[in-house]
Amino acid sequence: MSDLSVQLGRLTLRNPVLVASGTFGYAREMAPFVDFAKLGGVVPKTVTQSPRAGNRPPRTVETASGMLNAIGLDNDGLEHFLTHHVPYLRTLPTAIVGNIAGKSEDEFVAMAARVHQSREGLAALELNLSCPNVSGGTDFAIDPELTRRIVRRCRDTCPDLPLIAKLTPNVTDITVIARAAADGGADAVSAVNTFVGMAIDWRRRKPILGNVTGGLSGPAIKPLALRAVWRIAQLKAVPVIAVGGIATLDDVMEFLIAGASAVQVGTANFYDPTASVRIADGLPAALAELGASSVREVVGTLKTP
Repeated sequence: MSDLSVQLGRLTLRNPVLVASGTFGYAREMAPFVDFAKLGGVVPKTVTQSPRAGNRPPRTVETASGMLNAIGLDNDGLEHFLTHHVPYLRTLPTAIVGNIAGKSEDEFVAMAARVHQSREGLAALELNLSCPNVSGGTDFAIDPELTRRIVRRCRDTCPDLPLIAKLTPNVTDITVIARAAADGGADAVSAVNTFVGMAIDWRRRKPILGNVTGGLSGPAIKPLALRAVWRIAQLKAVPVIAVGGIATLDDVMEFLIAGASAVQVGTANFYDPTASVRIADGLPAALAELGASSVREVVGTLKTP
């Protein structure tokens, strides 16, 4: 029998398959389609300190191999999340990883403290340092010192709550940011958030998205995410949760071999909500094909020249 469990710092998951923030709502919406007990964890939609209306429409556009989104962190605020969504989420038979985004360093810390105060039912907290669809949304994760400081201050206010730093790929060297997050005390990093892109209606000579630019996700970014994960994993400084174009069991295995300790299924949830469950069900056979009896045995086993 395969051991699918994974360890990400202080966080233990039954298997490495999670669903990514912003693609799974607050889980309630997916209940008719997904057996939550088969997932390693659920990362619900990002919440901010105060309610946000998000960006003006259109907010999404399909691309050749994925999609662009510029939702703009539309949500009802942290208190609504804690009082309305968490009571339901804590009933689910899987790990729940909260996800927050602050407008400033101090707001990140204040939100983390509030989550820690009401943490019952949350297995970990993901710090969204890298949303490309809000003003200044990527500023935190492009500056290593700011990344380190935010993670450290959140760690100090949440000493026993596992913290995950979600990183942007829109930097020259993502390993510098990953090391900064590790130095700040992150239990893991999520790599990567979306790539900034745009779409144009040339006949109208206008951008298609109301926000002009948006975050590119889906199969188009998988090779780029794979390289980012591999490079971060080579640091051996912090566990990596892979995000970016993951839709099949083969995708997951590639990321594990590259060095990811866990994965998040994102855009695939929009067109196939059952993808994550099928992937989790297929893991034992894939491990057996490699002669492995646990996920840990295959993580980071890529053979390079």
